[in-house]
Amino acid sequence: MSNVSTVLQSQEANDRAATLRNRKRLSSNKNLLFWYRELYRDQFRDFSNASALSILEVGSGTSPLKRFLPNVITSDVLELDYLDFVLDCHDINKLDAIKDNSIDVITLTNVLHHLKSPIAFLNCAASKLKSGGKVIATEPFFSLLSTPIFKYLHHEPIDFCIAEPELEKVRGPLASANIALPWLIFFRRREWLERLKENFDITTLSTQPFSSLSYMATGGISRTLPIPHSIYRRFFSVDLAMSRRFPRFCAAFFTVSLTRR
Repeated sequence: MSNVSTVLQSQEANDRAATLRNRKRLSSNKNLLFWYRELYRDQFRDFSNASALSILEVGSGTSPLKRFLPNVITSDVLELDYLDFVLDCHDINKLDAIKDNSIDVITLTNVLHHLKSPIAFLNCAASKLKSGGKVIATEPFFSLLSTPIFKYLHHEPIDFCIAEPELEKVRGPLASANIALPWLIFFRRREWLERLKENFDITTLSTQPFSSLSYMATGGISRTLPIPHSIYRRFFSVDLAMSRRFPRFCAAFFTVSLTRR
């Protein structure tokens, strides 16, 4: 076995262990679970009955979506025994177990910025969507408030100066990242977005800010801050309203919705 293969296997084992730890932490963080619940409500707000949809989640390692929508089909690149599918999502078009033109929604939460090539993935994923089906993804948004937080207080790398919409190096599912990548695609580099137009109607693309400091106030996935849940719920409502009223000033996340042609 080559040294590169050994390193990658070791990194994958570390990522699997970290995912299981994070999943356990998430289960005990009531405020963070509330944040996710409100996010999912927002992601599926345009559907009258999300429980009746065929939904595929990509990157389900830690995500609690199945707690709120039991009909969700879960998947991840890591081998975890609670998943429906284990796959490299860049090869999703080769997954025969999910028929082409069969899925209503493919959803991802903080996953696109970990992918080697988000645009290649999205174009491959289109084959599994019904005509008019949607990709719904939530990713970091860079505002005056969130940018220094992500740059100086967050552990994942940021590179605004990339020449192509992909990761230069892949070290493992969690270790590989550029959290600026989705924001650049959907807000700054129109020529990159144009690469999706063969499969998606980019003229109807929708982006919506989601929250400001309320995710950070939960402690995130790595810790729990001692904020009483009743106070946190009220804070969240104000935080969400502020992020939508003044997104360039304070929004920290955004949700994008793409519709398949």
